[in-house]
Amino acid sequence: MSDIAELERRITAALERIGRGLDSLPAGTGLGAQDATDPETTEQLRAREAEIAELQAQLAAERAASAQLSDRVKAVKEKQETGVAALERKVAEMTRQLDVQGLELQRMKKTNIHLRETIRILREAMQEGMVEPQLINKSMLAELEALRASRAAEMAEMDEILGGLEPLLGRIAAPREAATGENGNA
Repeated sequence: MSDIAELERRITAALERIGRGLDSLPAGTGLGAQDATDPETTEQLRAREAEIAELQAQLAAERAASAQLSDRVKAVKEKQETGVAALERKVAEMTRQLDVQGLELQRMKKTNIHLRETIRILREAMQEGMVEPQLINKSMLAELEALRASRAAEMAEMDEILGGLEPLLGRIAAPREAATGENGNA
C-alpha cells in the first residue's frame, strides 16, 4: 500500500513539473509566430515545439498511470472491506455459538453438582438403613436433569458442526445442481 502512495506522490510531482513547464512557455509560440526567415529562430521554435510535444506525451502517460493506480487502490479497498465484513460476520456467529455453549456448560455444572449432592444424601440414607422414596425421586430427577443438560450441550455442539459444514455443503451442491439443470434441459 505504501508503494502505491509513493507512486501517486511521484506522479503528482511530475504532473506539476510538466504543468509549470507548459505555463512558462510564452503564448503563441509556433512556427508562424516568429520570422520564418531567421534559421536560428526557426530551429529554436522547432526545438520548443518538440519539447512541448514530449512534455504533453509525458503528461498523458502520467495521467494514465495515475488513473490506473487509482483504480487499483479502489479495487484493493473494496476487496479489504468485503473481507473485513465477512470476518466480522464469522466472528459474530462464533461468538454466538460460544455463548450458547457457555450457557449449556454452566447448566451442566449446576446439574452435576446437584446430582452429586443428591447421590451423597442417598448413599448416606442407604448406609443408615433407611431409604426414603422422596430421596430416590430426587436422585432420579437430578439424573434426568443431568441427561437433559448433556443432551442440550451435545445439540449446541452439533449445531456448531452443522454451521461449519453448511458452507462446504453449499459449495458441493452448487456444481451438482448446475449439472442436474444442464442434464434436465438437454
